[in-house]
Amino acid sequence: MSFTLALGAQAPDFSLPATDGKTYRLADFADAKALVVFFTCNHCPYVIGSDEATRRTADTFRDQGVRFVGINANSVNTYAEDSFAHMVTRMAEQKFPWMYLHDEAQDVARAYGALRTPHFYVFDKQRKLIYTGRGVDTPRDARKATVNDLEQALREFTAGSPISTPMTNPIGCNVKWDGKDAHWMPADACDLV
Repeated sequence: MSFTLALGAQAPDFSLPATDGKTYRLADFADAKALVVFFTCNHCPYVIGSDEATRRTADTFRDQGVRFVGINANSVNTYAEDSFAHMVTRMAEQKFPWMYLHDEAQDVARAYGALRTPHFYVFDKQRKLIYTGRGVDTPRDARKATVNDLEQALREFTAGSPISTPMTNPIGCNVKWDGKDAHWMPADACDLV
């Protein structure tokens, strides 16, 4: 079994605190036609460089029943900037159109098989995985992007079409696992395509 969720897999449940002071579970998003769960953080240049592209995609598909949930699983022992307090500050400043959840124990990141920040997972109404991988092809500077795989997958899904490219390799910093070197990856983590 690969480290990352396979296409068609059921979305793992979670119960995580958010920057709005509430705790959210997967079931709290049951009304969404599609749910985008993505692993992100506060400090990563690939996240920062592509946040506005992600915002545009979230805004574009909001009225079509697509919800976005960002999860920060990075260890504060590796990057203090990824603390929950910094998440709250960042959300207050940026006012992102998604819930921003904290996976301090990193159990949710393990369940999903998060490889990098950002790493996107798109689930259909039954919460089966229909797309996994990158958002844009140049996340460090999304202004230079020539492909937005996340947007393409959502466009095809909301049109009732098959996803033409259901899997891409996420591009970004690796998830910062607690107690490990900043560049450590699990032994079974690998490229998706």
